[in-house]
Amino acid sequence: MSFQISGLKVTEFAALKGLSDAELAERGARRVTADHYPGFPCRVSLVDAQPGERLLLVNYEHLAVGTPYRSRYAIYVREEAHEARPAVDEIPQALRIRLLSLRGFSAAGELLEADVAAGDALPGVIERMFTNPEVAYLHAHNAKPGCYAARIERA
Repeated sequence: MSFQISGLKVTEFAALKGLSDAELAERGARRVTADHYPGFPCRVSLVDAQPGERLLLVNYEHLAVGTPYRSRYAIYVREEAHEARPAVDEIPQALRIRLLSLRGFSAAGELLEADVAAGDALPGVIERMFTNPEVAYLHAHNAKPGCYAARIERA
């Protein structure tokens, strides 16, 4: 079964671009500089920032549903990010190199499936989760820190 991974839209963060550190702090965000690689995965471009590259660390609501599973957490967005456009069945670099938690949700935002897998083993786990016809989409999270990584849908 084919799948499509997508990052976040750069437009969601446009209002933060160019703000001062004080203005970011007023919005609960901050500017950070990557000091090693990998370690700063951008949720828009789905690649890790290079050392010296600047990112925004923001609190992002990745599951805006009216259920107990509603969720938000810290994520990184590269200041000069361009939206990822992975091919069908492609695992982007920022996911491929990490241990991930996959969560399968119904269209109403109810958790139906969950598993943990190495990024390079994702295709089999994705396929298995999508055999459940009630699973509308998957969210991938970095398993150790728990932060949202990407959305996965049937292609």
